[in-house]
Amino acid sequence: MAETTYFPRRLILAGAMISGVLLALAVHMLGVRYGLDLGGLWRGGSGDFMPAGAAIAWWLIATVGFSGGYFTAALMDSAAAGQIPPRMRQFLIAVGVLVLAGAGQAASAPSPIPTISGVLAGLAALCLGAAMAFCGAYFALRKA
Repeated sequence: MAETTYFPRRLILAGAMISGVLLALAVHMLGVRYGLDLGGLWRGGSGDFMPAGAAIAWWLIATVGFSGGYFTAALMDSAAAGQIPPRMRQFLIAVGVLVLAGAGQAASAPSPIPTISGVLAGLAALCLGAAMAFCGAYFALRKA
């Protein structure tokens, strides 16, 4: 029987974080196309409430970053032990390619939001996605 090979935890953590951040940025780019942008936070006045689209975008990016990091770390940990069937691996690769291709198509079109607001929203999405992807990957590796 073949001996089980284990990858270093830091390698799995780094890969899961990168995957979670890419998924969070892809969701941010696709969300901007549908009017869910974090840029609404900087356009409102001081007495206004936070726009609902900005709040939904905030939670959507955080959820996708966390779950992307969590599931990627869990899958990478089980894949290193050889426990993922090839069909499941091919399905996950196809889903990831389709999401990133959709985000690339959405990013190539002109942006409907102003430039400064778009840059700040992109940086906020990047930081939020990175923090949540780290938390998700850390919890997955701690559980394993």
